[in-house]
Amino acid sequence: MYDIPTLETARLRLAPLSERHFDEYAAMLADPANTRWLGDGEPLDRTTAWRSLAMLLGHWQLRGFGMWALELKDTDGFIGRAGLMHPEGWPDTELGWMIKPDHRHHGYATEAGQAILTFAWNQLRLQRVISLVRIGNEASDRVAERLGGEHIDDMDFHGNLNHVFAYYAPCQPRRVSYA
Repeated sequence: MYDIPTLETARLRLAPLSERHFDEYAAMLADPANTRWLGDGEPLDRTTAWRSLAMLLGHWQLRGFGMWALELKDTDGFIGRAGLMHPEGWPDTELGWMIKPDHRHHGYATEAGQAILTFAWNQLRLQRVISLVRIGNEASDRVAERLGGEHIDDMDFHGNLNHVFAYYAPCQPRRVSYA
């Protein structure tokens, strides 16, 4: 089994997702405010949320990276998920995040994203990471921009039009589009 590392920032602990997160994770995915910009945009029932959690954990085993649970260091409270994904059929390794509504607009996605990009460059030695942000999700556009993402393209992905933001490892060439 792959040992999932724990990352820490000033305010957050990026911890391995586990069964102890499941009730809050399932509640987060059952809320249409959280799923609006992901997949088909529909909330998930508990059974499908369980499958989602299992897929995220399996991604670590198959790829050596994946999503973390975001916990506030001062309370241990679960506030969302963030990490790297590259399932079959994805155009590139993607940095993604989901923050529960009552914890948005506090800079947590940006803080987690910075730690994850550092992990991508220093531990995984990736040269480029992308974020696929559904057009209309202006808050996530702003997070991607704060993280240094360059809007390189727009693409239809699984039936939804997305902005493609690219992040490059230090000293890497820029501008690779999907056209």
